[in-house]
Amino acid sequence: MEKIVDIIDSIAHEKGLKVEDVTEAIKNAIARTAKRVLGENLEFEVEIDKQSKKADVFQKILVVEDDDERAKEEPDRYITLSDAKEINKDVEPGDELRYPVDFESLGRTAAVTLQKEIEYHIQRLIEQELFKKYQNKVGKIISGTVTRIDSNQNTYVEIDEVRAILPMRYRIKGEYFKPGDVVKAILKKVVIDKVHGIYLELSRTTPKFLEELLKLEVPEIKDGLVTIEKVARIPGERAKVAVSSISPKIDPVGACVGVRGVRINAVSKELNGESIDCIEYSSIPEIFVARSLSPAIITSVKIEGDKAIVTLPSDQKSKAIGKSGINIRLASMLTGYEIELIEKEGGIQTAEETPKEEGKPKITLEDLFKE
Repeated sequence: MEKIVDIIDSIAHEKGLKVEDVTEAIKNAIARTAKRVLGENLEFEVEIDKQSKKADVFQKILVVEDDDERAKEEPDRYITLSDAKEINKDVEPGDELRYPVDFESLGRTAAVTLQKEIEYHIQRLIEQELFKKYQNKVGKIISGTVTRIDSNQNTYVEIDEVRAILPMRYRIKGEYFKPGDVVKAILKKVVIDKVHGIYLELSRTTPKFLEELLKLEVPEIKDGLVTIEKVARIPGERAKVAVSSISPKIDPVGACVGVRGVRINAVSKELNGESIDCIEYSSIPEIFVARSLSPAIITSVKIEGDKAIVTLPSDQKSKAIGKSGINIRLASMLTGYEIELIEKEGGIQTAEETPKEEGKPKITLEDLFKE
């Protein structure tokens, strides 16, 4: 096969691939074609001569001992040591003999098969390069244009040279898209499917999306002056973000909120109006739990294993719980503690049902989810 080197250079330039990778793909395609045409059980090797720009194909035959039955059963794959020494007296069992194959004489069938094999191997190579490219972007924000929405409300997005899917379960509650809309989302994972090829899976509900949006809006986070310590979200409703700064001169909460709330409002708008609370992180669990229940004012916090027992004035109960219990749920998600609320007057409020105690008003799940 002549001018194969020119073909390789042309494909590499057109597809933006490395010459070495394309060369290997072409060699695999030629070897695979030879197997298809001459026999799937045979072994072939391809060498490309850069000087002559030709590809040479060789059939490989393994040298075995004279009493090896494989030489009789599969003479196209194995040759006895005695027969092999007639060709090369220096061979030993385990060596391979190579016989040149006149690929050009294999006819039109081989040519058509080779074209398909080259297309297949080059496409797989392109997919592998795209996989590497986007694998490095997992956990980062990417954007693209909506092309369609299927009957299951999965949103298909075109991102440069690949397609992406935003499943309905990873879409913020209450938001809808139409073809032509530009969508931002977190790249959740890169998938290579034998049927559909390469595609990206996106998410707008992961806490990582909120974190990355804040990095885009808050220069202090991008510069490393402010750190996002923890994030908890109930997508489309409310979120809590714990932040800290490396300098006492920098207010981490103020930096995230921005003048008149311009920064945090920009993030909230991208999240379909999701309310975002920023609190200052503390490595002291009691302080962190107290801050996480903001805007409620807490009297005291006691940590017992995985439980945080919080004492607060009775008029702060509704603030600590929040609408439909959302504030206490987010605080628990953010801190990692099961939070139990105790009113100063002696009433007990927990995030889960507890046995009723005589003489003390029991606050049940029903109370938790009252607006």
